[in-house]
Amino acid sequence: MSPWEIAGVLFGVASVWLIVKENVWGWPTGLVNVGLFIVVFWKARLYADMGLQVVYVVLCLYGWWAWEHGETEDGSLRVTRAPRLAPLFLGAGGAAGAAALGLALSGHTDASMPFWDSTTTSFSLVAQWMQTRKWLENWWVWIAVDAVYVGIYVAKHLFLTAGLYAVFLGLAIQGARSWRRSLAAGAEP
Repeated sequence: MSPWEIAGVLFGVASVWLIVKENVWGWPTGLVNVGLFIVVFWKARLYADMGLQVVYVVLCLYGWWAWEHGETEDGSLRVTRAPRLAPLFLGAGGAAGAAALGLALSGHTDASMPFWDSTTTSFSLVAQWMQTRKWLENWWVWIAVDAVYVGIYVAKHLFLTAGLYAVFLGLAIQGARSWRRSLAAGAEP
C-alpha cells in the first residue's frame, strides 16, 4: 500500500458517494481521485487503467459542466433512461475498444493482464460517459465492471484498491436504486 493508493481510495469513495447522491461535487473530488490513480496504476504496470484515468480527467471536467449546465430550466441535469439504441452502440464500441486495446497492449508492452485490463478500461469509459449524461443504466455497467476490477486488483496484490472497488460495487448497487427513485420522482406530473 502506497500513500498514493490510500489517498486515491479516500477520494474515490467520496467521489462515487457524492455521484450516487447526485451531488455535483463528486466531479471535482473525482479529479483528485483519478490523478492519484494515474500514479498507482503506472507503478503496477496496468497501463490501460492508467490511460483510463487520464481520460477520466476529461470526463470529470465534462460531467461537472454537464451536471451544472444541463437540460432543465434551472440548468441541472435529471436522471433519465438511455436513448433506446445507445446501449447497443455503446456496448459494441466498448467491445471493439477492449479488443483493440488488448491487442495493442499484449503486442507492444509488458502490460500485466492486457485483455482483462483493456475490457474493464473500455467498459469503464462507456459507464462514465453514461454517467455524465445521468443515464440510469450507467450503474448496471459499473456493477459488472467493478466486480471484474476486484478480481484484477486482488490478483495484482493491490488489496486496498480491490477493497475500494468492492466499495464501488456496493455504491453502484446503491446508485442504481437511488437513481431509479429519482427517475420515478422526476416522471411524476
